[in-house]
Amino acid sequence: MTLPLFAYIAILLLAALLSTRVIKLLKLPNVTAYIITGIIMGPFVFGLLFNNFTYEGIKEAPLYGYISQISWVSTVALGFIAFSIGTSFKTTILKSVGKRVLVITILEAFGGSLLVVGALAVAHLLFPEQVSLTVVLTLGAIASATAPAATLMVIKQYRAKGPVVNTLLPVVALDDAAALILFAILFQIATAISGEGSFDIYKMIAKPLIEIVISIAFGAVLGIIISLLNKLFHSRNNKLVLCIFAVFASLGLWMLFKYENLGGFELSSLLMCMMAGAIYTNMSEDSGRTLDVYDRFTSPIYMMFFVISGASLDLSIFFNSTGLVVLAIAGVYIVFRVAGKYLGALVGASLTHAEPTVKKYLGLTLVPQAGVAIGLATTAGKLFSENPATAEAGALIVAIILSSTLIYELIGPLVSKFALKKAGEISEEEN
Repeated sequence: MTLPLFAYIAILLLAALLSTRVIKLLKLPNVTAYIITGIIMGPFVFGLLFNNFTYEGIKEAPLYGYISQISWVSTVALGFIAFSIGTSFKTTILKSVGKRVLVITILEAFGGSLLVVGALAVAHLLFPEQVSLTVVLTLGAIASATAPAATLMVIKQYRAKGPVVNTLLPVVALDDAAALILFAILFQIATAISGEGSFDIYKMIAKPLIEIVISIAFGAVLGIIISLLNKLFHSRNNKLVLCIFAVFASLGLWMLFKYENLGGFELSSLLMCMMAGAIYTNMSEDSGRTLDVYDRFTSPIYMMFFVISGASLDLSIFFNSTGLVVLAIAGVYIVFRVAGKYLGALVGASLTHAEPTVKKYLGLTLVPQAGVAIGLATTAGKLFSENPATAEAGALIVAIILSSTLIYELIGPLVSKFALKKAGEISEEEN
């Protein structure tokens, strides 16, 4: 008998909730508990019970199908997370950290990419057949991305406040734009090197910039709309509906503009949601009251997001013929990306004369990587798979990002909590 989908979701939620009681004894963030629960309850661990304890055919098994069916929750959750981050862009904060945020974002994004490309270039010279230049450049592009979700959850759980948090939230928000630009440029170069394309200036520079500008513009319009409509309602629940509308409208526009007859643009739903949140929090005087309700409403959505993220991690990559190669490259990728992010943030904070705690600990809070990185890796894998000559490189890139995500998502929240605690910005622990 197959477990019904809704029964499986119910078990996931209950197991995730109960796991926070166990993880609290170890003084670890709830995010870690959610991810571990997802891994255990997912098709690649718990699902083996129904698949004769073998990974063969696991992707056709019911639990894998269930995760695919509810994967849209992750898209929605990222939209809500982005909107929440956007509300941190208050003018009072931006006036004090605006220039600092821009400099740090550029340096930490490029720092992560530069060190990964450099380290993997050495690996390419030593093992040219296993580590192609296509893999080197594509992974270098993806290295710039940072996952805001895990960091935001740690901040909310422990009610962290201070200079590091004030700098961190805008940085991870802008990080998405930096990652998209770098990926567009380096991926185009990687494609040309592989012999599957030419250097297209429009695709490398113009199109990504157009996509970012359109995303910001749509987000601003949505933010203005909900801010004006906000004056018509007095109930916080009705005002909450306006915020939800902005998130779903952003996701709808993101999907709509993918159609070729509308330009085939890959807009950023995250940027749209962030901009809508930023406009809303600055134009609506009572936004704080609404956002209190918003935080309560989104908590179970965030929980499901991390549980699904854990359940989606493909552990079978460690047990195939390329497992050792994947682990070796992933190890290099993890170490040098973290080093690049940390050094970039340190240099940026020093150049902008940031507080000592920002210089010392901001880089450590940029460790998590998930949604955007997986999306970029999947895009690269899909495009490379269309040609037999680059199909292996595409599969390797996806495997490396998925395996490194497993490590990042497990240690990222711990490192973020450690950094914020050392910076003196965690004053209490939530249940």
